[in-house]
Amino acid sequence: MVSEKVSRCRRVCVVGAGPSGLVAARELRKEGHSVVVLEQNHDVGGQWLYDHRVEGEDAMGRAPVLGVHSSIYSSLRLTSPREIMGYSDFPFLVRRGRDARRFPGHRELLLYLRDFCDWFGLRELVRFDTRVDYVGMAAGAAEQGAGGAAKWVVRSTGKTGGKVVEETYDAVVVAIGHYSQPWLPKITGMEVWKRRQMHSHVYRVPDPFRNEVVVVVGNSLSGQDISIELVDVAKEVHLSAKSLQISEGLSKVINKCPNLHIHLQGYKTPSLFLNEVSILVIGFPFFESQAKWIAQVLSGRRALPSRDDMMKSVKEFYQAREAAGIPQRNTHDIADFEYCDRYAEHCDFPHLEEWRKQLCLSALRNSDADLEGYRDRYDDEELLQEAYQSAHFTQFGPDAALSL
Repeated sequence: MVSEKVSRCRRVCVVGAGPSGLVAARELRKEGHSVVVLEQNHDVGGQWLYDHRVEGEDAMGRAPVLGVHSSIYSSLRLTSPREIMGYSDFPFLVRRGRDARRFPGHRELLLYLRDFCDWFGLRELVRFDTRVDYVGMAAGAAEQGAGGAAKWVVRSTGKTGGKVVEETYDAVVVAIGHYSQPWLPKITGMEVWKRRQMHSHVYRVPDPFRNEVVVVVGNSLSGQDISIELVDVAKEVHLSAKSLQISEGLSKVINKCPNLHIHLQGYKTPSLFLNEVSILVIGFPFFESQAKWIAQVLSGRRALPSRDDMMKSVKEFYQAREAAGIPQRNTHDIADFEYCDRYAEHCDFPHLEEWRKQLCLSALRNSDADLEGYRDRYDDEELLQEAYQSAHFTQFGPDAALSL
């Protein structure tokens, strides 16, 4: 709801300079807040900043704090067409001399995020090579902000020199994503099994598995991608999955064999105030609407519902999910355009365009039918033309879709 309170400026710390952290910083600054972004790496991009290094001795990623943030493997390409991924006011355009494919490689998305960062002058807000070690509520009445609002203590360490800095903020936005900290399934005997085991977080290239017999545990997007890539070098590849629904593209991947495990069972992330935890949504526009809502709540332009109303809403949400047969572990699996649109209404963010929704659904149908080739073979030219003629793509001029 819209609040009648006078707009206020907050000092806000954003943790992470990936896709949601950057747009959060942009929206917070637009709303008049003072923003500091703390980023542990040397550049923006978050998960999309490819790192060829892996976790060394910790191939399963069991350590509570991992040394390498990115889980991206070398050959990774987007699973969604570029047309649907751009922020509302910054389309994901084709640039001269870069990857022009509709489903480009991971570096192209990193370059898009760099473009976004530079276009809106966000780099000046980012403190690079700074790892956040602690976030906690400040103690004592002296630390209370205007109106009795609690403040937050953020402790960080600089990678160069190891200088520890402790600062106080009015609010903290945690935008660290959820694809770095591995979640490992409980499998009897896994702790004592002597052969090689690793999590997909440390997978980069297929060559180390040449002539191996490989079991891939998990039939989600990365599990399918890695399985298909390993088929060309491994002696055998076996896919272990909870569901019997295996697409035609995985016909070469069988079911089980004991030599090497690659675990792909999801990720677990600690949280405080999270942006970018929902999955199965059109990511960047949803991150943007979340960021806009956060910025407006902090400024006082939007008011939170009462605690009772929020708890009632949570209860109704879970009841509806339970009635639909959706377990609580899949709480953040939204997969609902209407939900995203209802969320956007809380902060006057535009609904997802129909062409964006239909291109998303088209890509999903194509991937189910042709997992190995859907990124290069598609039949949605009419939808593509509708997208290119929309206000989203023409806001930078009529030829924006073929930007130089």
